[in-house]
Amino acid sequence: MQPLQRATLQNLREHHPAWRLLAATNAPFIISFLNRVFLTSNTRTASLQSLVPSLEDHLNEARELGALEVPKSAEAYLDDWASDSNGWLRKFYPPGTDEAHYDLTPAAERAIAWVARLLERRFVGTESRLLTVFQLLNEMIEGTEADAEARLVELTRRRGELDAEMERLRGGQVDLMDDSAVRERFQLMASTARELLSDFRELEQSFHLLDRDVRGRIAAWDGGRGALLDSILGERDAVASSDQGTSFRAFWDFLMAPERQEEFTQKLQRVFDLPAVRESQPDPRLRRIHYDWLAAGEVTQRTVARLSEQLRRYLDDRVFLENRRIMELIRGIEQQALALRDHQPPGVVSELDDFAPELELPLERPLFSPPFVALLHNQLLEAGDDDVSADGLFEQIAVDRARLRANVRELLQSQPRVTLADVVAAHPLQHGLAELVGYFAVASEDRKSVVDEGTRQRVDWSDRAGRSRSATLPLVVFCR
Repeated sequence: MQPLQRATLQNLREHHPAWRLLAATNAPFIISFLNRVFLTSNTRTASLQSLVPSLEDHLNEARELGALEVPKSAEAYLDDWASDSNGWLRKFYPPGTDEAHYDLTPAAERAIAWVARLLERRFVGTESRLLTVFQLLNEMIEGTEADAEARLVELTRRRGELDAEMERLRGGQVDLMDDSAVRERFQLMASTARELLSDFRELEQSFHLLDRDVRGRIAAWDGGRGALLDSILGERDAVASSDQGTSFRAFWDFLMAPERQEEFTQKLQRVFDLPAVRESQPDPRLRRIHYDWLAAGEVTQRTVARLSEQLRRYLDDRVFLENRRIMELIRGIEQQALALRDHQPPGVVSELDDFAPELELPLERPLFSPPFVALLHNQLLEAGDDDVSADGLFEQIAVDRARLRANVRELLQSQPRVTLADVVAAHPLQHGLAELVGYFAVASEDRKSVVDEGTRQRVDWSDRAGRSRSATLPLVVFCR
């Protein structure tokens, strides 16, 4: 805890919104209204349209009692409380609406909580707080204990206690918590649950301050985008990686699990059904406190999303301005060139080494390969005596693809589409399988042709010896 120096206290009294609220002339009027509208009902944000009637009723009650003079209107009071000189409300406009919304600031909530502690509590529990302190101490000690033997000793001791408790239960001995202990722990649970909502509001305020600072720096920034983004993202990461941000992220991940929500709901229902809790007449809103946590967490997440959206809008605007500047330069060059088209200056105006740069990448350079050295043997060629037939030299065939395309176009003149089997039937194959492969090549070169691998077709023809041949091929369709 920091020492309460006189200068520190004087600075807090003059500048801290919580102290200003406590020292305000109409503090009872203001605190009662803010507590009823925001804290008692667990309301995160309220619109101007919903706040004005409620504040008007509050003002009428004060005027009837004559407790204070309230000459201003309800809307004027809301703006006054949201001004920088007070800072008890945060006024903002959500995306997509032009109606003002208000939220309680963490400083005002802290002041209201301090006033609430001044009220005499009907029941002050100490046992549960002491047990919580001991449990936290044990968790810190166990979590930082590096000695495996020490941890085993502690786990063995706790297992012995669990075994002893199980033996008592098997013997019919059930130890129940008395009503006083139940009420004490319920009170601690309720106060801790409400304090979580305050923690959400304080974390959200941190991101709001960062968002406002980002908007101000973007408006006045005249440097490069990289330096600005590095500065802003560094601060955002600092907030997210701080103890507060890390704890919030772990809490949010834990709460977002559907099984955890269901488990929490069932346990709350069982606790509220206890006779000792029913007799204390608890606040029924505590039954849905975890849904209020989710709503508050979503508001915090949306604040972070707005920060990212602001950065994205800044980048889009800068890109638009840069593109606009480039287009203006290009248009200026074009206009200057058109103006000088009929009045070209004499001589050489400018020279270009080349129209495009020549890039030579290191990996594109060929590796060294030793030159081929032919080994020549001094051997005399002698004429052979073997009688080799030269018929194979005259049996080479060549498929004319132009003729194949002409055959396909001839059939497409009378019908919109034909198959390869239709073409072969109308124009029998002259070179057998080689010509059939040629038709496939023609189909692959034509973008209007279709080759269906899932459908088969049979093509029949006769070879030069008159023997029947057939082949089962994918369906080839030529289209007009």
